[in-house]
Amino acid sequence: MKKIYIPVVVAGALMLTAWGAPKIAAPSELTAPTPIEGSAGKYASPFTSDGVTAGWVTKSMQVKAAGQIGSMAGNYAGQKAMEQVPFVGGFLGKKAGEAMGRGIALKSIGGEAFLRSSTDLSFNSLNDMALFMYVNYSANPEYQKILDATYAIYPEFQTAYMPALQSASVGH
Repeated sequence: MKKIYIPVVVAGALMLTAWGAPKIAAPSELTAPTPIEGSAGKYASPFTSDGVTAGWVTKSMQVKAAGQIGSMAGNYAGQKAMEQVPFVGGFLGKKAGEAMGRGIALKSIGGEAFLRSSTDLSFNSLNDMALFMYVNYSANPEYQKILDATYAIYPEFQTAYMPALQSASVGH
């Protein structure tokens, strides 16, 4: 039986190679959405209108360890609290953990007021924010660190990022 697994895995990998895994267009091939001027949108932009990282991102990168600890503690506490709920406990536990982790990360940078005051652009859509960042700033040598800082404040952005880029890349 074990001998069957290897050929199946190899065949699967070859099919993905032949069909091609989802591809992402180069930033220059895509059009960035226009951000909201000001911080009234649901999501504060990690970049300001003059192209530098927002103050909240810089501060988040400085306290990265605190954010990671907060996220892990929040995830664990949320999962433990929800383990007793049949069927949906794992999902709700993850969501509760993300919220707790976000709260800790947000507090570590100075709170929502600092987040909003340190940027002059925002978005109402995670997809728009992902595409804007990718098109305009993915060549930045600190881009992965900026993404990580953004994930700490907006945990749901981490799961939305790649699908947003893949859907924008369809047909390019």
